[in-house]
Amino acid sequence: MDKAIGRLRRLPEITCVFPKTLGEALSLLKKHKGAARPFAGGTDLLTKMKRREVVPKLLVDLKRVRDLSYIKYDKKSGLRIGAATTLAEILESRIARKHCPILVEAVSQMASPQIRNTGTIGGNLCNAVPSADTAPPLIAAGAHLKLVGLNRKARTVSAEDFFKGPNKTVLGPIELLSEIQIPPASSHSSGTYLKHTLRREMDLAIVGVATHLTVDSKKDACKDVRIVLGAVAPVPMRAKNAEGALRGKIISDELIEKAAEIASKESKPIDDIRGSAEYRKEMVRVLTKRTLKKCVGT
Repeated sequence: MDKAIGRLRRLPEITCVFPKTLGEALSLLKKHKGAARPFAGGTDLLTKMKRREVVPKLLVDLKRVRDLSYIKYDKKSGLRIGAATTLAEILESRIARKHCPILVEAVSQMASPQIRNTGTIGGNLCNAVPSADTAPPLIAAGAHLKLVGLNRKARTVSAEDFFKGPNKTVLGPIELLSEIQIPPASSHSSGTYLKHTLRREMDLAIVGVATHLTVDSKKDACKDVRIVLGAVAPVPMRAKNAEGALRGKIISDELIEKAAEIASKESKPIDDIRGSAEYRKEMVRVLTKRTLKKCVGT
């Protein structure tokens, strides 16, 4: 038995190719099906390779692929972010800050400046770890993801439906995430993301909660709401019962307390080295309450 399994080791000799177009990248994945692995920043992949959790024979570097790194906005389609856009670029973008502040807030709590300068939003999503910070705010904002296959054949899935389990997504073996699509925010809406960690910076979330709230300005009632929990289930999950308790009702401190308690009961955490299931449930309650209060400005 290899006693070094799970430890960081030197990377094995490996071939890396640098396609310049999506078509070229997809052709390489088809040609080396099962042996090739696409990546952009590599901040998660290289660590897995050092632990021998994955051992691809070919790395397909997407950083030179045209049309994968951008941040655009128009009133009709909303915010568009290329999958190879770095986290630092999102954090520094005035466009992203104006049109999806909940995502920028989440990115600001991620990793170190060095990792944000290299890691990409597409990589964070495709890695599909339950504690990924970009997933809850994107789901809360109603985002969709554009997936591209051979011959530019594209399909769009909601961010909510993209995840199938830890390290598992709906991406096919010859398919790449190309774009994150975030619809224009409704009037009288706001969103926020909070996470609990042992340290203030760089830690993975023990619990993360993203809340996006739209109110009826005339009635002071909840018109629509999405509450998304991270790190408390195999995939990022919406607290739909908690949402239902709020939708259509006048928002009050008592109602917020009730919704937070419901969200806690909906969560499905496990015990692990970073926290017990019981502790995580309590933090879901606390963070749900805080995000709702922040959204309503109290």
